[in-house]
Amino acid sequence: MQYQAAAAVAPESWRSTTTTTTGYYYNYMPVRHFPAVAVDPLERVAKLASQSAVVIFSLSTCCMCHAIKSLFSGMGVNPTVYELDQDPIRGRDIERALVRLMGGNSTAVPVVFIGGKLVGSMDRVMASHINGTLVPLLKEAGALWL
Repeated sequence: MQYQAAAAVAPESWRSTTTTTTGYYYNYMPVRHFPAVAVDPLERVAKLASQSAVVIFSLSTCCMCHAIKSLFSGMGVNPTVYELDQDPIRGRDIERALVRLMGGNSTAVPVVFIGGKLVGSMDRVMASHINGTLVPLLKEAGALWL
């Protein structure tokens, strides 16, 4: 019997599958023998962004992504982080969709969504933090309680 990742059925779980010490995934489902429905990467981004109060699309080797994640964790916010380089197939599609979403004139990551709404990349998040509008956004989204 052939198997494929469960992420094809539940796109929100594509990064959250668990591995054993042998490196095999737990969440597998049998392959169906009919064509899969392709999900538009922009729709996938919108769905993933709306499922948590704070969502960061990131690369594990990106220093600016690390700075954004550190900023939020230092504030006591627990963001949902999607490391795009951990899924080479869907990650590339999502990265291209993020470039289109950001207007094509900026780097793809980090991209931050708060309350399902696009905040932007590092420059906009830092500007919001400096001018004092980031904390109210986080409170409104339910990511920060104080």
